[in-house]
Amino acid sequence: MLIDIFHDTVCPWCRIGKKHLFDALSQWQQETVNIRWHPFLLDDTVPASGYEFRSFMQERKGIQPEALENLFNETKLIGAASGVKLDFDKITLAVNTKLSHQLIAIAPDDIKNQVVEAIYQAYFEDGLNIGDINVLVEIGKTYHMEATELRYQLENHNFFDKIVAESSFARLNGITSVPFFILNNKIQVKGSGSVELFIQALNRAVIMEAKI
Repeated sequence: MLIDIFHDTVCPWCRIGKKHLFDALSQWQQETVNIRWHPFLLDDTVPASGYEFRSFMQERKGIQPEALENLFNETKLIGAASGVKLDFDKITLAVNTKLSHQLIAIAPDDIKNQVVEAIYQAYFEDGLNIGDINVLVEIGKTYHMEATELRYQLENHNFFDKIVAESSFARLNGITSVPFFILNNKIQVKGSGSVELFIQALNRAVIMEAKI
């Protein structure tokens, strides 16, 4: 089973969708699953220094502070119901996510899923700046990535062109929002879904594959 996941690392719904998918996979367990992570840059205009989080989100959503807090609270509750922690009070910066996607690209396949989750945790639970190389190097070190080489690759932006190209390619091919999941190049799941929805999609993908 091949699963392509389009996401951004500052998207709370992407973290919720990831949790739903992985919970579904833990129940399903019918065959080996290969997951490929694809960047989808929600806003690549954010500078390296970032923007103040709440004012940026108010402008982006076109809503007043009270409505924004209500949105955060609703999202936080939905996340909690899925077993995902989203602490918007700790987030102070809206960040450019290219560097965090670069860390995912660099990470070996056997730890890539864990690195993705660690980046989500750093941002949504610890309020860390995941556009900061030092933060990303520390995440990599947790998974035994060699710090000096990792810092060199991040500082030299080795994957930036590929990340931007992948994100643009996704938009050109009709993906307008994330999370977005494609199973075996055939079954699409748009949005964060639910565990039950992902189990149904996995079963459909197997049936469609068997018909070939």
